[in-house]
Amino acid sequence: MILTDREIQIFLDKRQINIKPKPDPVRYSSTSVDLTLAKQLRVWSFDQIDKTRGEIIAPGPEFKYPEFRDKYTKSINIPSIKGYVLAPEAFVLAWTHETIELPNHSRIAARIEGKSSLARLGLAVHVTAPTIHAGFEGPLQLELYNHGPVSIRLTPGMPICQLIFEMTLGTPAKGYSGIFLRQKK
Repeated sequence: MILTDREIQIFLDKRQINIKPKPDPVRYSSTSVDLTLAKQLRVWSFDQIDKTRGEIIAPGPEFKYPEFRDKYTKSINIPSIKGYVLAPEAFVLAWTHETIELPNHSRIAARIEGKSSLARLGLAVHVTAPTIHAGFEGPLQLELYNHGPVSIRLTPGMPICQLIFEMTLGTPAKGYSGIFLRQKK
């Protein structure tokens, strides 16, 4: 069952969903809430990738994604005014400005989806990973790809995606424990 805007706000008030900073009322649609783009991107370092032609990545149990990401991408901050121009057929990693928390006991999971206004320009916000599991806490990582014929200017704070919340049939035996788990300080 998908939560409506009213139920999302009830769950926020009861702290069964946490979004920080709390979204402005204009960010809600009937069944989702818009999230905005953080200022950090990870851009693929073509110099590094060109040097590895012929290398094959084997993403099995021994594959260390964070090491791979750090080796082949560089972190940049998007200039506030100029933004970052995402060329056609370009791919970058990005994050939402907001952090979310879906406590295990809340019986909530979520899906991250694109905004139709950006999709019509060719912008995809995830490759094949829309699910936000119960127990997840942190900003949401986006896989931005420009499928369109024109460049798209990305600016910090722009509405970039929508989050759709779904009730689960029960509480999980274990919460999210993947490699993107936010480490408590």
